Amino acid sequence: MSEQRAERIHQWHEGAYRRARAITSGDQTFSYLGWTLVVTPQVMPITPVSDLLGEAVLAEVKGGDRVLDMGTGSGVNAILAASKAARVLAVDINPHALAAARDNVLRNGVADRVEVRRSDVFSDVDGIFDLIVFDPPFRWFAPRDFLEAATTDENYGAMTRFFRQARRHLADGGRMLIFFGTSGDLAYIQQLINPKFPDLG
Repeated sequence: MSEQRAERIHQWHEGAYRRARAITSGDQTFSYLGWTLVVTPQVMPITPVSDLLGEAVLAEVKGGDRVLDMGTGSGVNAILAASKAARVLAVDINPHALAAARDNVLRNGVADRVEVRRSDVFSDVDGIFDLIVFDPPFRWFAPRDFLEAATTDENYGAMTRFFRQARRHLADGGRMLIFFGTSGDLAYIQQLINPKFPDLG
């Protein structure tokens, strides 16, 4: 990525971060694909592009699947997955996100199938999964707070650990759904993917 493009992305990110801070001063309630989600401050809100991953989750999850929702945030994708899956583990490092996810899981009646747990990537994840869903922080800057950490991953430390460790948690024939934005360094992420998942090309 050129220095000019990196600087343009950084400037765009600063504006997006300021706007996000301005609209997340209180709880927000969303009606999303048939479910009700309450998103608290310091947790990534539902956005117009959230449907892209949400609809993919609904299409990909199969009955009986064991699903890992990495970086669960408000729990939205874990709740969607639980509409079909046998078991869902939803993990995040943000304590505000974990509290919101637990409340939303209870609110939507899927607590019997969804466990919410603190984990720094795979640090506290055990077991094997048929599907791993990850909506990662896809810009490489250092986050200033938990809200910004939903979109920034300093030097892609978390993404690097994710791709190094993901395969050992995938069942034979397991799948991954990863939602990555074009404001990230796609070429670098491809370098992370290829050695561990050459079949993804």
